[in-house]
Amino acid sequence: MGTLVMIGQVVLGLSILIILHELGHFLAARAFGIKVEKFYLFFDAWGVKLFKFTYKGCEYGIGWLPLGGYVKIAGMIDESMDTAQLKQEPQPWEFRSKPAWQRLIVMLGGIIVNVIVGIIVFWMLAFSYGESDVDNSKLAYGVVPGIIGKEVGIQPGDKILMVNGKPAVAFGSDILSAEVMMGDAVLTIERQGDRQDIKMPSDILNKVAEHKVVEFAEPRRKMKSVGKIEKGSEAERMQFQVGDSILAVNGAPTIFFDQFSEEIKKNVHKPINVRVMRDGQEVSLAGRVDSTATVGVSLITEDLPIIAHTYGFLESLPIGTRRAFEVITVNIKGFGKIFKGDVRADKALSGPVGIAKMFGTEVNWHKFWGLVGMLSMALAFMNLLPIPALDGGHVLFLLVEMIQGKPLSDNFLEKAQMVGFFILIALMLFTLGNDIIKW
Repeated sequence: MGTLVMIGQVVLGLSILIILHELGHFLAARAFGIKVEKFYLFFDAWGVKLFKFTYKGCEYGIGWLPLGGYVKIAGMIDESMDTAQLKQEPQPWEFRSKPAWQRLIVMLGGIIVNVIVGIIVFWMLAFSYGESDVDNSKLAYGVVPGIIGKEVGIQPGDKILMVNGKPAVAFGSDILSAEVMMGDAVLTIERQGDRQDIKMPSDILNKVAEHKVVEFAEPRRKMKSVGKIEKGSEAERMQFQVGDSILAVNGAPTIFFDQFSEEIKKNVHKPINVRVMRDGQEVSLAGRVDSTATVGVSLITEDLPIIAHTYGFLESLPIGTRRAFEVITVNIKGFGKIFKGDVRADKALSGPVGIAKMFGTEVNWHKFWGLVGMLSMALAFMNLLPIPALDGGHVLFLLVEMIQGKPLSDNFLEKAQMVGFFILIALMLFTLGNDIIKW
């Protein structure tokens, strides 16, 4: 069931974005009197259609190949590669008959809509949910490094004070930010009263892609007591009780959750002695850790300090706009890292499987719309890349035409379209294969 929910969310999210993107081209073309012959969600490759109807001379439908969508604009060399029409005399309602500036707006229509959608989504999320984060400045016990954090030199109890010289106030948006995860950032930490700087490796994004950002660091949490004991677990056999405060494991103090977890993991298949405080008295509990590296207790920890903000309707607009354009900034930096060789493409790029895993197996509308907003901005950025067959390729050729005062030849545009098509197919196969290998 979880897999079906995941697939359903991906199909819904991408369908919304594809329809709105193509609607941008459609509306711009109609505004300039250009005939649109087809409007399709997904591709009707080899003429296979799941559904179609015709309205006012335009065929609307759903294709069987879920790799995007398209609008077929009369008199334009596009993915349909319909060159027969181009051999006839240009008609006033065709794309090729219109001024270059109108054709440029038509080609930018989808990208513009993607940007507008991204801004609106992040605007509404800021208005509906506000912002909340862990107050890093009030973390009395510092942080606990994960796999990535340990590799860069962070130790349990370190307090991260600054990122690139700016105070690290919010844990998520400052310490786990793209600024840090992209590499080369400098963290100023306090360790046992001394300050020092830790520079993030240029290739840290490889580790982030492999282990996820949660393996960088998390707030250190002090344990309060045992909250729940699993039935039939080793903890039940050891006679743990709800309300016990764990003091030590095999003589090693375990004040913090990470200390307790670490001691349990170190003693898999070994006997352990856990010292707890119960009703004002110390009690020793003996047992053995099984292969799952757990004993079967749920622990109550101290609450984390939270920063929370709510925003009015208009007040949310600049916040949503900032969040939306941060997606494009991150994409630009990410591609720059790939081209510089700091980040491996197979680590940084994800395809449909990777996107599906981001949505997850449960419906969370806050998360769903956040991902839709992020993907909308990412699609705007990707479509603006100057690759033939993408909107950015058409935009580039139109700009060349406007500069030189005459259009590029149909022969050149047809060949460029084919080259772009094969580039996109290769990229799709790479990302899909990469997803499968990661899976």
